[in-house]
Amino acid sequence: MNKKNRTWIYIGVIVLLVVLWGVKRYNGFVTLEEGVTGQWANVENVYQRRVDLIPNLVNTVKGYAEHEQETLTGVIEARAKATSVTIDPTNLTPESLAAFQQAQDGLSSALSRLLVTIERYPDLKANQNFLELQAQLEGTENRIAVERRKFNEITRGFNTSIRKFPASIVAGVTGFEKKGYFEAIQGADTAPVVEF
Repeated sequence: MNKKNRTWIYIGVIVLLVVLWGVKRYNGFVTLEEGVTGQWANVENVYQRRVDLIPNLVNTVKGYAEHEQETLTGVIEARAKATSVTIDPTNLTPESLAAFQQAQDGLSSALSRLLVTIERYPDLKANQNFLELQAQLEGTENRIAVERRKFNEITRGFNTSIRKFPASIVAGVTGFEKKGYFEAIQGADTAPVVEF
């Protein structure tokens, strides 16, 4: 075998190794992206659970707190807005996540106002159905926090992977883009002021 043929063989082996490495990185990105998509489904699932609890909660409160129609209407409207904002899992951009989060935060705020007004109704606070719904809602809020944290962890792994050099070249060529994160709501870093 002459020197020219050996050179071509070496070049062919190097090219083959680079191609195999690129395929392996691409498949790794696909696996990570599917993890992000799967975790997004878990996030949507717990938010849907919360949305499903709201009609029962509103109906239970309605029987006791007839004078709180404005608050109840606010919860129903916030629920409608929260369910109208959906995200395609393949488009988890920071902007789309911010819009989703804003709608969900509006619902959380409306629910908080509802739970504060309930303090005026001792009979309602003693109602077994209401207590069960309130416990389910609290549990769901905890699940939401857990699933959001997991989503951010998995997303961070994906984003880190597609940004590392030289894998970033494969990610750029094959169209993998950075995913958005859930972020704390504005003002969450400031402690509330309690006045007596």
